Amino acid sequence: MLNVSIKYVCFMISGAQLPIYIAILGVFLAVISLIFGIWTMLKLRSTQKNLEILFSGKKAVDLESILLAHTEEISAIDKEIQELFEISNKIHNLSQRSLHKVGIIRFNPFKDIGGDQSFAIALLDGKDSGITISSLHTREGTRIYSKPITKGESEKYTLTEEEKSAIKSAVTIKPSKL
Repeated sequence: MLNVSIKYVCFMISGAQLPIYIAILGVFLAVISLIFGIWTMLKLRSTQKNLEILFSGKKAVDLESILLAHTEEISAIDKEIQELFEISNKIHNLSQRSLHKVGIIRFNPFKDIGGDQSFAIALLDGKDSGITISSLHTREGTRIYSKPITKGESEKYTLTEEEKSAIKSAVTIKPSKL
């Protein structure tokens, strides 16, 4: 059986056609090699560009020294970020204690005086604590009152409706973004 298959293959490729088939096979392998060579060259160029980007501005000779330098830079940047975060927290805590909520209500306390000459103003911090200042204008003069406010309420003094309204106005103001 083995003899028959060898004769059959030899019969298909005659002595005169063998160099043609070898030449075709050689051309085919040459084309495959050329395509593989071009692909390899393109990959090499891509790798060289990436290495140029990695080594740009560096006088390092090897990859290890560049990686160590990058690690040190990342550590320094991380420290700076931590410092900025701490500063941001300090600013936030400070802003909670500063007066940045303001509500003002103008009103007329008496019917016989025209215009809204009187007012109540609430000056509050981030925790809704601060003071109210009220001014009552009459024909005889103007009186000014102030009351401490803690968490939006007065613990010691009774608030007028206008003062409550000024506090509500200050508390409901939405902060604007810069």
